[in-house]
Amino acid sequence: MRDAEGFAGCYTSQFRQIAAQLSVYLGDLDEARDLTQEAFVRAWQRWDRISRYEEPATWVRRVAWNLATSRLRRLRTALRHQRAARAEPVPAPGEHGVAIRAALAALPDGQRRAVVLHYLVGLPVAEVAEHCRVREGTVRTWLYRARHTLAISLDDFREARR
Repeated sequence: MRDAEGFAGCYTSQFRQIAAQLSVYLGDLDEARDLTQEAFVRAWQRWDRISRYEEPATWVRRVAWNLATSRLRRLRTALRHQRAARAEPVPAPGEHGVAIRAALAALPDGQRRAVVLHYLVGLPVAEVAEHCRVREGTVRTWLYRARHTLAISLDDFREARR
């Protein structure tokens, strides 16, 4: 059986101190509190063993710091990827791209999904059917109707430009 009183005492005496340390390290008090809480949750799961340590709070502190360091690494990696994505500007869609997107947006969800998966991703009808959890005949019908609707929408766009 776990020593709930010992855990509660450790939590009460150490939570604020560990969270304050992590807050300075991370620059975010809420994040520090979340990670400190996670460290204590992990300690509680192992409290039968950890409670026998001379200083159980040392274990909790180490886990909290490891969690914080991992969080910072993930944030740096995400930031690096975000910067790399921004480095390659995506050209604005032209007039035709806007018309195609508008025509696709007007399609029912199933038809739009089928068009994207079949024509843009290049999946065969059988895989589109599996992905959408429908029969192949349904996908063929969706594609036929979508092509018909898109043809009308894009003809209207061409006429409006004249």
